[in-house]
Amino acid sequence: MFARHDLVWLTSRGWQRVRASAPVEAIGALDGWRDGGWPAVVRRAEADLAPGEVAIGFALPPRREDGGKLRVGCRVELADVQRRTRALPLVGALDAVPLAWREGLAALERQAADAGLGLAVYGSVALEALTGMHYLTETSDIDLLLRPLNRQQLMAGLDLFAAHAATLPLDGEVVFPDGRAVAWKELRAAFDSAPGSRVLAKGLERVALVLPEELMATLEEQRWLN
Repeated sequence: MFARHDLVWLTSRGWQRVRASAPVEAIGALDGWRDGGWPAVVRRAEADLAPGEVAIGFALPPRREDGGKLRVGCRVELADVQRRTRALPLVGALDAVPLAWREGLAALERQAADAGLGLAVYGSVALEALTGMHYLTETSDIDLLLRPLNRQQLMAGLDLFAAHAATLPLDGEVVFPDGRAVAWKELRAAFDSAPGSRVLAKGLERVALVLPEELMATLEEQRWLN
């Protein structure tokens, strides 16, 4: 099953479909992406996505003249996907981040590993690490993914994020076992809010406001399945 932020490498036919639906001004950059052997990123599906298709996207580097980013969204058939992995592990991106972030991020990664947590990264940090192109700016965030298997892992991860957010521009999501994801800052704030507070949960096919307890229940289910 595909998930948002998964990385997919395309077949030749897949690239043909990408080029056929892409805006003219993006063709050259996409050809360079293909020639570099870099992956596309799985994004949320449109309502009219056909069975057997997956929605993917490309975020091209910021333009030098105005800092704007050209984003290309398209869809390919499952047969057009040659290989798929989950989002890039944080440890694989440490060498790509600015020196000012490196020591703090490495400490976060070590502490997460000691707690049995595997962190992944997406967004500008992941794209710079994957392509070697310049994505990061002074205003960039570090978008992290936490995939807890139980309540203990969830709370440990949120505590780690909050502690390191004092010195690092941390952003990102908690991904629950059923694939729904919530911004970690929003989820942490909801725990400290009045009962009944809802959070915005993003799935592959839909976005909805839900009670945190509904998401926490998936962790309990996962525990019993294990």
